[in-house]
Amino acid sequence: MKENFIEVEGLSIRYLEEGGGPPVLLLHGASLGSSADVWTGNLPGLAAHGLRLIACDQPGFGLSDNPTDPSVAYRTRFVLAFMDALGLRKAHLVGHSQSGRIAVSLALEHGERVSRVVVLGTGSLLPPLPGRGKSDAAEGEDGGAAEPTLAETRRLLEASVFDRTLITPAALQTRHRMSTGKNFRAFLERARARDGKKESKPESKPLWQRLAEVRAPLRMIYGKEDRGHAAERAALAIELNPGLDLHLVRRCKHLVQWDAAEEFAALCGLFLAEET
Repeated sequence: MKENFIEVEGLSIRYLEEGGGPPVLLLHGASLGSSADVWTGNLPGLAAHGLRLIACDQPGFGLSDNPTDPSVAYRTRFVLAFMDALGLRKAHLVGHSQSGRIAVSLALEHGERVSRVVVLGTGSLLPPLPGRGKSDAAEGEDGGAAEPTLAETRRLLEASVFDRTLITPAALQTRHRMSTGKNFRAFLERARARDGKKESKPESKPLWQRLAEVRAPLRMIYGKEDRGHAAERAALAIELNPGLDLHLVRRCKHLVQWDAAEEFAALCGLFLAEET
């Protein structure tokens, strides 16, 4: 695995790379402490399928610079700018949590740049349960109003994994380092931007109702024990759209790629390695 830095629209962006073959962008979620490091344990397994894996710290996360625009819309546009900086005309996209929305949005609006899409634990791409209303307001943007202590970082991480033994001292230290300082300030900016958007007009048609419009092959993967009634809503999604390529993985919470690394590598790697 190689660690690199590249300038994208005036920002220094860190990314990890492993393997060779068709390019795959791995996009982490928006929770405090998220970074390209959530994928490090998955890179060898995915690379074994003949893929070039590229996992970046999105602007405002990890070791990448903070942007002046904290919105999801900016981070969506950023993916294309990052691809341009790397000289990639087209790539597979793997989006975890909030980044699943980013990947699907790009496939809808810029299909010529997206080969295949894998969505991982993105609650807003599942239909709401009747009578329970919307349950994905935060979409994995976990974090508090004050910079977390190491113990608080552990508690946030424990809420996202089924197997807590995966939270090694090294993994915890990395997550905590990525949760403080400039990254915590960026998290607060994202929260303020999100709060300000509550008064804006809601989207006319939610993305979960537009999945049939995605022309790129799409695979959806969820942890059976994930929050937000993920298992029930996944079952409802398949009932409403029997053609969905949707997989529910047992003994997994939100970080499916941690809880079921081998199954994720198989589900994702085999799918992305298929001929389009």
